[in-house]
Amino acid sequence: MQNQQFDIETLKRIRNKLDYIYSIAKCNYNDHPELMDTIENLAQVANMFANVRIHELNDRIEISGPQGFIVSKLANAYSRMKDYEKQKDSDFPTWKL
Repeated sequence: MQNQQFDIETLKRIRNKLDYIYSIAKCNYNDHPELMDTIENLAQVANMFANVRIHELNDRIEISGPQGFIVSKLANAYSRMKDYEKQKDSDFPTWKL
């Protein structure tokens, strides 16, 4: 018998928390659009992983194109964070002695 690293009920609780994070980010988008968009995308990526794992544990794979979905959402989040990092670097004052 193989030792499972995840069980279905825990994955469902994880998925529910990710849905909550996603909804809070979506509702508060106007507070800080770039940050909320990044949070939305990362929550969707993690949720897709949870869904794929749940389907695997149920011995059925019904999700079409999870890799493309994950790569797309992760690329968006990565791009937002790179832009944020560049902006923060340019806002940092130069040192003067």
